[in-house]
Amino acid sequence: KLSTMKMLLLLIALLSAALLASAAPPTCYSRVLSLSKEITESFKELQTSKTVDSCVGTLPRLYLDIHNYCVLAKLRDFVAYPGCDRVLEVNELKEKARSLYTILISYCRRDLVFLTDDCNALEIPISPPIEHS
Repeated sequence: KLSTMKMLLLLIALLSAALLASAAPPTCYSRVLSLSKEITESFKELQTSKTVDSCVGTLPRLYLDIHNYCVLAKLRDFVAYPGCDRVLEVNELKEKARSLYTILISYCRRDLVFLTDDCNALEIPISPPIEHS
């Protein structure tokens, strides 16, 4: 019985190690990309929410493209915007934006390549293509 138990534990350990080895660790790029998408989606939800304070409509637009060098200025402007400090959701969003900015300028600055510096592109987000069924 003991040897069967040892074999079973060894098998479980080997399978766990194989699964962990096949999962790629998050890269700086993947972290920045997922956080920017999360922030953009949260901002969209905040803009369409009926229960949030009316000051949310005055916030600067927050469409993020981490391949655009202007994203740094966009994040700085959003975090420094003085309005809506009394709204919890806005403060949480500003904190996420501050984190993304820090990651971009500190941890990932050598890993990222900015493909454009078109600041207007961050004002008018490109809509995803409409899928026809």
